[in-house]
Amino acid sequence: MKKHHFILVCSIVFTLLFYKESIGVNLAIFGLVLTGLICYFFQDRFADRSHLVLVLTSILSCFAFAWYGDFVSFLAMFMSIVFLQFKTHDVQLKIMQVFPLVFVNGITSIGRVFMFSQWLPEKKIHNNFAKKLIAYFIIPVVFVALFFTVYSFGSDHFSSLFTDYQLDLDIWQLLVITVLGFYISFTFWNYWIPEVCYDLNPKLANEFSNDEKAVNENTFSFLDLNFERKSGEITLLLLNVMLLIFIVTYNYEQFFEVIETSKLSADTHERVNAIIFSIVMAVGVILFYFKGGFNFDEKATNLKRLSKIWIVLNGALILSTAVKNSEYVSFFGLTYKRLGVYAFLILAIIGLVYAFLKITKQKTNAYLFNQMIWYFYGTVLLCSFFNWGSLITNYNISVNKGVEPKFLSGLNFNDETRREYFLLHNLDGQYSEIQRENEIKRYQNETVLSKILYYEFLNERK
Repeated sequence: MKKHHFILVCSIVFTLLFYKESIGVNLAIFGLVLTGLICYFFQDRFADRSHLVLVLTSILSCFAFAWYGDFVSFLAMFMSIVFLQFKTHDVQLKIMQVFPLVFVNGITSIGRVFMFSQWLPEKKIHNNFAKKLIAYFIIPVVFVALFFTVYSFGSDHFSSLFTDYQLDLDIWQLLVITVLGFYISFTFWNYWIPEVCYDLNPKLANEFSNDEKAVNENTFSFLDLNFERKSGEITLLLLNVMLLIFIVTYNYEQFFEVIETSKLSADTHERVNAIIFSIVMAVGVILFYFKGGFNFDEKATNLKRLSKIWIVLNGALILSTAVKNSEYVSFFGLTYKRLGVYAFLILAIIGLVYAFLKITKQKTNAYLFNQMIWYFYGTVLLCSFFNWGSLITNYNISVNKGVEPKFLSGLNFNDETRREYFLLHNLDGQYSEIQRENEIKRYQNETVLSKILYYEFLNERK
């Protein structure tokens, strides 16, 4: 199949799946169609195991979206299929470039669609295709229309055969869905990679080139390398001392001071936000001082040692925050945000580990980002497979924390447990519960292609 064949087929499939339908199983089917086309027609480009892994995750994420239909499962499916397409067609480009390319292509596709030579076979359009279009379609339609008009004037019964019924067709919706399907298919199969991406790609490698290893350029023109090295040592020494003091005071406030229960939530949020900014800035400091020649500078031993201490101290801070978040959960139960804090802290630990490896193994700054993109993707993928709403509900009920009816009614995909708990304890979620039950009925009454499978297996309310 040629490029224009993929675009045409996917546009037709999209229109058939989404005309007069809302988003549901149809989007998962469309994702499976895209994955299937890549697997069948481009399997010869599957160079390593990562392609097969992405095929598997694409299929699983499509099923996850068909079951849950929420944003996380959509994001997992989107990233899986886009990563698979990107890795299949441009193996040499680093995965870091996929996000800006998606953004750029989403905008430029509006104009590139009129550059017919990029995606349509020019010779066929000017020769056989045009001839077939005129001979097999345009000329017969013109003659049929003319004779139909003549015969309609001569016979009312003949005219009524074609006019005494109404075609149930929403022209505007059909047009919008068709255009949207074509836009998505065109962007997916005919994406454009600017030359600057290929020029930038060597700079995003995990390893330094021989030339980069040999050159140790100073960051600021007014500071030579000795001053910059000494500046880094002083900066990291002061930061380590300050961070050590912060860890001591932070843990004292957490575990030795008595905090009112009413203030525990606000205090925890403030401290977690401080930790988030601290970790981000910590990684920024490492990247600033080890962006090039200092990775191979024999005189930068103290700088490397201080950087490793800085990383270890930040790791200790993360562990303290995890303990504090656990204390918060023990007081108030689980929520989506508290689970999100755990996810962030795990990613932060992984980021610090790779920052440590970057220094010890003398890797580029891009090495850290290349690795963390995959871990971020893995986190999104993992989150899309689990029913976190049900997990939160079951845990909170088991410890009798965070079981307010309004809160439980606001969680997703916990309906059977919530209904059973409310019935057992004669609880009323009021407006939140009513809104949730109405939402369930709406999903269950959707047409086949618009359904979310979770609600199809949910028992009716007793």
